[in-house]
Amino acid sequence: MKAKSDYVREPIPVEALEGMYEVLSEEGGHNIYVISFPYGGRFNEISETATAFPHRSNKFHLMYYAEWYDDEESQRVIELDRKLYDYMAPYVSKNPRATYFNCKDLEIGRNNFGDNYTSVEEAGVWGNKNFKNNFKRLVDVKTKADPDNFFRNEQSIPSRVRQGSRKRNH
Repeated sequence: MKAKSDYVREPIPVEALEGMYEVLSEEGGHNIYVISFPYGGRFNEISETATAFPHRSNKFHLMYYAEWYDDEESQRVIELDRKLYDYMAPYVSKNPRATYFNCKDLEIGRNNFGDNYTSVEEAGVWGNKNFKNNFKRLVDVKTKADPDNFFRNEQSIPSRVRQGSRKRNH
């Protein structure tokens, strides 16, 4: 299973949806699902900076969910999922191309583990896509609440404190 996601700010033209259908009609496309989560209404009344979740002003969230059942088809399905994601680039958010934190797309980056500290700058690659302008504020909260970065995952927010050194990293 693999997931990628996008946010849509403007309606997608019919021609673009037809092109998306063409990509999904290729061999392996039956293993990819495009799920749309509509936004709007009261959801949009909350400021982007009021919570960690900044994507409230979008029309909807798209998730490209790919699954496969054997190694033979995995590469074909993953490549087609990437092709669909690339195809959708003109129709989704930009600067940054935003993504949903819970759709862990490790192709955009991941934390280092073990003794290899992930800097705030490195994590900003995915952090800004997930949290936009809230990322640096969330790093400050993480540094105060979990300076040694005990609670972490592949794309978690890093602490400014280098693990084991207690030196702040800016």
